[in-house]
Amino acid sequence: MGAGRPICANPTGVPTDFVCVTHRPELDARRSAAVLASAAMLKHNAYFEGKVQSVGYERLGRRMSVGVIDVGEFHFGTEAPERMTVVSGELHARLGGQWRIYPAGTAFEVPANSDFDVRAEQPSAYLCEYL
Repeated sequence: MGAGRPICANPTGVPTDFVCVTHRPELDARRSAAVLASAAMLKHNAYFEGKVQSVGYERLGRRMSVGVIDVGEFHFGTEAPERMTVVSGELHARLGGQWRIYPAGTAFEVPANSDFDVRAEQPSAYLCEYL
């Protein structure tokens, strides 16, 4: 048990080693508002039967999403121009009819109102910036 930390009992009466916090309604209201604001800021998307998933967010006025792509080949369309940075793994992307390989740490850009294909031979992660 942690030295100097109070011992609390959970509802079953078994002692546990966590810090006890007194109930303060004014703090609970602020925490709830912060959680709701955070939840509204994040948007989860799932595509292709869950094989591609992303969480969209906005930072400093710029829209972005981070995501994962399972093994497979997938076709996407764009509205805005995008920069896709491979964070982990490797993606094969077909832009303009030609396949290229993008390992972790590299990026490719896709014009607005266009289509592209992505293939992953292993689960991979990416950051998409809407330019």
